[in-house]
Amino acid sequence: MIAVVAVLGAVLLRDWLSFETLAQNRTRLLEFRDANYLACVLVFMAAYIAVVAFSLPGGTIATLTGGFLFSTFPGVVFNVTAATIGATAIFLAARWGLGDRLARRMEAGDGLIRRIKAGIDESQWEMLFLIRLVPAVPFFVANLVPAFVAVPLWRFVVTTFLGIIPGTLVFTSVGAGLGAVFASGGRPDLGIIFEPRVLLPILGLCVLAALPILLKALRGRKGL
Repeated sequence: MIAVVAVLGAVLLRDWLSFETLAQNRTRLLEFRDANYLACVLVFMAAYIAVVAFSLPGGTIATLTGGFLFSTFPGVVFNVTAATIGATAIFLAARWGLGDRLARRMEAGDGLIRRIKAGIDESQWEMLFLIRLVPAVPFFVANLVPAFVAVPLWRFVVTTFLGIIPGTLVFTSVGAGLGAVFASGGRPDLGIIFEPRVLLPILGLCVLAALPILLKALRGRKGL
């Protein structure tokens, strides 16, 4: 069902969940926010959760909108919370649908498959943080893979919430500056996350997350 909704969303909502739509409706959105702040927060978060839970296009636009409507703070709190809830929803759906059976098969298997499963189990915290921090890992992939290797729910929630903060903070701050972008008739620079001043600190966090995995591998080879 999620796959069907995702495909339909990619076809039917592609033009709606876009920067152009946000630019065209910015005045009405700001007026609604000013008149109904709490309702605006709840509607925004519900829409963001649906986008993530059904892997719809527009996750980046949703994050920019959070910054545009609510500024960097508390916009980043709303964005991270909604993204985590949506990710948890698709994680649970995937685990109930396929994850439990797949994990049991991997556990019961032998040879390479079982070694892969054992390696993941030994470094779950590090692996979960790593796939959240690396910008090249698609968000929906990072939601599904843990469900297929029997990651505990609470561990998934904690690593998702904390792991997406750096990237979400960057895009939320870009969204907070959209007023000036709209005024100039330009487009936001979404490539900012790959600029050295932003990317290098994120890569540093990735190295910290990967370091325990590397140390475990070296100890295994040396028999320590």
